[in-house]
Amino acid sequence: MRVFITGGGGFLGSALVRRLADRGDTAIAFDRSFDLLARSAPPSPRIVAASGDVTDAAGLVEAVRRHRPDAVIHCAAVVSVLSSIDSPVGTVRINVEGAVNLFEAMRACGVRRALHISSEETYGEFRAPVVDEDHPLAPVMFYGVTKVAVEHLGRCYRDLYGMEVINLRTSWVYGPDLPRDRVPKNLIDAALAGRPLHVPSGADSAIDHTYVDDFVDGTLAALDCARHPFDVYNLASGTAPTLAEVVAAVKEIVPGADVSVGPGVYRHGDRIAVPRKGALDLRRAHAAFGYAPRFDIRAGLRAYAAAKATQPGAVS
Repeated sequence: MRVFITGGGGFLGSALVRRLADRGDTAIAFDRSFDLLARSAPPSPRIVAASGDVTDAAGLVEAVRRHRPDAVIHCAAVVSVLSSIDSPVGTVRINVEGAVNLFEAMRACGVRRALHISSEETYGEFRAPVVDEDHPLAPVMFYGVTKVAVEHLGRCYRDLYGMEVINLRTSWVYGPDLPRDRVPKNLIDAALAGRPLHVPSGADSAIDHTYVDDFVDGTLAALDCARHPFDVYNLASGTAPTLAEVVAAVKEIVPGADVSVGPGVYRHGDRIAVPRKGALDLRRAHAAFGYAPRFDIRAGLRAYAAAKATQPGAVS
């Protein structure tokens, strides 16, 4: 299979590119930069770097036409809530206009299937400790609003042009190559480096943290699914530890770790309070394509620590 991955040089995209190549598919990574991919993946004839930008409609059409993919995985987006708040116009241009450019390129080139990486931010304030895909969509941040818009636009392309756009709502994916400074990454990084770290608030925030390997497993299972009974699936860990519980797990994994968290809700960049969250119900994805996450927070943090230990410059 030939798979075109927008944002293929980023955290989620490069993880998908590596796994696709490892299993024998051809992964066409479309992005503006490939620094992370170059660091994390050895050269392979099954990995093709296609330089471009989703806001360049003509260039995107040309890339899809040139590489003739069988399917698309759409990861490219402004993904940070803080970045979306700091640049609403840029977020809409990249996330919404970029998605329309991609769907138009697919339509022009006869590509029928896309997986869109969506988010738990589409739900806004969780109305229950565990939510399924029928939870009302009431996003409270620009990022979540754009993800809802892209989901609905995909349905327009389905109904009008016969394309299949599957939305995967994932939640706070983390792993060794995550380029952003946020929990739980910053906590385990500090513990492994022997640095103290105190997160000012967030002990009471319960969040579904998804280890990157589970995200990749689920996304590729959705890609391989021949017939989808739904166009949206939750893809996460199915659990929602509080940040206090995450800190306790880090201390268990790295004895002597000097990490802590203050009371209250977590704040993005110590600025913006996260809406109330919880766990994502995974039963629909399990029934449709067998998704079964392998990593709760302790297993994910242990896997993270083990992966970090093998990276160049790791302290033994």
